[in-house]
Amino acid sequence: MTAHKEKKSEERNHKNIQNDTQASQVQWGRAWEVDWFSLASILFLLMFAPLIVYYFIMSCDQYQCSLTDPLIDLLMGKKHLSDIWNKTPTLTYTAAGIYIIWVAFQVILYMFVPDFCHKFLPGYVGGVQEGAVTPAGVVNKYEINGLQAWIITHVLWFANAYYFHWFSPTIIFDNWIPLLWCANILGYVVSTFAMIKGYFFPTNAKDCKFTGNFFYDYMMGIEFNPRIGKWFDFKLFFNGRPGIVAWTLINLSYAAKQQELYGQVTNSMILVNVLQGIYVLDFFWNEAWYLKTIDICHDHFGWYLGWGDCVWLPYLYTLQGLYLVYHPVQLSTASAIGVLMLGLIGYYIFRMTNHQKDLFRRTNGNCRIWGKKPEYIECSYMSVDGTKYYSKLMTSGFWGWARHFNYTGDLMGSLAYCLACGFEHILPYFYIIYMTILLTHRCIRDEHRCFSKYGKDWKLYTAAVPYRLIPGVF
Repeated sequence: MTAHKEKKSEERNHKNIQNDTQASQVQWGRAWEVDWFSLASILFLLMFAPLIVYYFIMSCDQYQCSLTDPLIDLLMGKKHLSDIWNKTPTLTYTAAGIYIIWVAFQVILYMFVPDFCHKFLPGYVGGVQEGAVTPAGVVNKYEINGLQAWIITHVLWFANAYYFHWFSPTIIFDNWIPLLWCANILGYVVSTFAMIKGYFFPTNAKDCKFTGNFFYDYMMGIEFNPRIGKWFDFKLFFNGRPGIVAWTLINLSYAAKQQELYGQVTNSMILVNVLQGIYVLDFFWNEAWYLKTIDICHDHFGWYLGWGDCVWLPYLYTLQGLYLVYHPVQLSTASAIGVLMLGLIGYYIFRMTNHQKDLFRRTNGNCRIWGKKPEYIECSYMSVDGTKYYSKLMTSGFWGWARHFNYTGDLMGSLAYCLACGFEHILPYFYIIYMTILLTHRCIRDEHRCFSKYGKDWKLYTAAVPYRLIPGVF
């Protein structure tokens, strides 16, 4: 989608802020009112999401990654909850020190090291970039330096592993559960601070939403773009750093532990590191593009993003590598090639679909997709300040096949990570199950938002592109 501001000031002058706010409530962003189903879902996640993370990690630590054995032990009376809890490693000073240093280091790289990668990497977009227009009509600026932070972090990691030897490469695995408590503390502190900030000193009051329901506001967030100072943006930092930078380090620590325990790194572990590493690098290479995605453009910052990025992402997105430490799988050559090809094809679809949309947006539709001028449907919408904007929704290329075909490629890659682990346990398949639910829900949520935003124009778009994820099926 590409937007441009209408040059008719009289349209702006005939609308007051109060009316604009009312209009925007049904056009843009998350809900202003909470139905019973949404509230029930929110309460379920707030109560059980932390327990789900703990259960998965505990199952690997105490039950060799079996998800059923802990339940069987409890139901049969062989163990009590207190027995499992007492065997769980507690928070340690070592883990707290590691985590504080880690987060502080990422803050320093984010805030105080301006991007230099865009100066010598052809095609990379870094440095100061503008985000999308917020509901209040604000265009925020961001310092895009995630790729640089990732490179610096990993150079130091490998320098330590092969030269300095300040700490063991298995340090993350060796402190994995104590670090879980640190991540939870940060997630809850950040989420709580964001809510308090939204009430008492928001960055932009017009971009705040209050439902009047404490639990929903805490979960989904009040502020659209909470910031401290000019550059520390909560959403951009916590979405990318520290969780996604850590993703590849976590996998490397798992590989180091596998080498330590078994004297080798299996081809399945290598596949997981390579395929997930490609995804992480793609994220940071396209961090400027990420400013136009749903997380930045529509989601407010609350527990969903704050705790989710600190805990859910690094602990559950890396389950495949953790599983392979306990169950080293050596795939046959044919199986390894099949998994690799599935992952690479999925990544190609994911990247090319997003590239087509980005190219279309950057050129305002003056480009060629698959050798032809792209077709599109033009839509209009209003911001809070009464300014009218136009967007173009492309109906060519992969975007003519399905409205969210990038998610289809993402799911193919997710399945490849899981298949690398074999079929002995269901635990590593949690990722594909979760991603299928997440992306399907995101499709529905995004389309509901787009319908509220674009109205009848969105109906024209869905008529032109009738399928969401799988052409001819769904």
